Amino acid sequence: MNITPVTYEGVYGPFTVTAEDRREVLLYRLSFLVVALAQIAALAQWRLLGPAWCWPWLLLLLAGLGGALRWVHIYLRPLHRTLQLFWLLGCCGFAFLAWRAGLDGLLPELVHQPLWIWAVGPAFAALAGLGFKEFFCFQRPEAIGVTLLLPALLLGWLVGLFSPAVASTLLVLESVLLLVLVLRKFPMPEEADLGDLSVFTHLDAGLEI
Repeated sequence: MNITPVTYEGVYGPFTVTAEDRREVLLYRLSFLVVALAQIAALAQWRLLGPAWCWPWLLLLLAGLGGALRWVHIYLRPLHRTLQLFWLLGCCGFAFLAWRAGLDGLLPELVHQPLWIWAVGPAFAALAGLGFKEFFCFQRPEAIGVTLLLPALLLGWLVGLFSPAVASTLLVLESVLLLVLVLRKFPMPEEADLGDLSVFTHLDAGLEI
């Protein structure tokens, strides 16, 4: 199916939205959906069957997050690269934790040894960054789930502020809000996630000077 390119007038001149641009938006949204579904699946399995086989969902979550960070459009490229670096550091932290505790021991070790949050936390910081981007661009109230609740939950657990019951409730609430956030993105026009492409061109030209 051929999609006709559409030209818009941007802040720094006209820009054209192509079929490739629309494909990137779809990949971003699908990757973000993978993150949300994997998180809910991991929580459901942990609650119903225990933590032993939750690690495939964590792996899928990290893969989806990497894809979302690959395809997201963020005007400030240094910020974009920083979020990708956080994701990479978090993946390394999870790999080290899996080596120390075993795949089945990933989640129990995080629960019983909160200091491991320092190792895996950068990945969740990257996820919170995506939530902030969504809130900043679209003012979606459900973005508060990953923008505020997730960092507060991790820091609160790290310092012993929350009981297991409170932490579990906050995590479920955050995961539901994340899923709502992602599902509400699909009816949006692709241009909403692309933004003003003339800004990217202008910033890239400035970096080349």
